Amino acid sequence: MLRGDPPTPTATIRGVNSPIERCVANWHLQLRGDLPGGFDALLHDDCVFLSPIVYTPQEGRQLTELYLTAAGGTLGGETDDTKASAGGSFRYVKQILQGNEAMLEFETSVGGKYVNGVDIITCDDDAMITEFKVMIRPLQAINIMHEQMRAMLEQLSS
Repeated sequence: MLRGDPPTPTATIRGVNSPIERCVANWHLQLRGDLPGGFDALLHDDCVFLSPIVYTPQEGRQLTELYLTAAGGTLGGETDDTKASAGGSFRYVKQILQGNEAMLEFETSVGGKYVNGVDIITCDDDAMITEFKVMIRPLQAINIMHEQMRAMLEQLSS
């Protein structure tokens, strides 16, 4: 952080010291819509998004934000009680942090189908996300997610 720069939103949270801890805390704030600066305060300019649906990596902050916004509209996001707004049941059930990486396992339902997946997040030393990878199971969930993500991306792009 340069002198004069505002502190990161989690700088005052007791016990949140490492970059990945700050990054994940900011991610949870973003999911609830409480992160000052939104995705600009969370995603590195050169962030890469790796989708379970799209083969090619989506490079850059704007594309990563587009895909994360579409996923939030499809899966739902966290609220204060960790229940989803759009998906109805989205919640993180496990979290593993090591070095500058995090694995957040989630469960939800989409189109009446159970969805289980992981968000694998890599951050830099400034707690900015440099890579965001999503993996989903079972196959039925991937098929439904593919349909719904396509529709959501079309809606967001228009």
